[in-house]
Amino acid sequence: MKVSLKGMTRKELEKLQEQIVVQLDKLAAKDLEAAKAAAEKAAAAYGVSLDDLVGGKTGRKKRAKAAGPIGKAKYKNPANPDQTWTGRGRRPQWVIDALGAGKNLEDMAI
Repeated sequence: MKVSLKGMTRKELEKLQEQIVVQLDKLAAKDLEAAKAAAEKAAAAYGVSLDDLVGGKTGRKKRAKAAGPIGKAKYKNPANPDQTWTGRGRRPQWVIDALGAGKNLEDMAI
């Protein structure tokens, strides 16, 4: 599929960019589920569960993560202001849904 970007305005290009990010996030989630299913199947072939493999049930204790500030929230969910996002890391599902519904990040800025 070929898309001509030359005749598009800045606003149209930004909208297209947001749609691309939303679609990439959806595909990444789908790929992650497929990978998890494949890993579970492979682990089962050896008679163990995926939790046994990633849970570190090897007799060693897990180290606790250091508690500390995550960062200041930059965005909030318009439908539920208790849900916030710093703008770092993977986008929460409510951000993906809002972008898919035609909102942009500026609409959710705190």
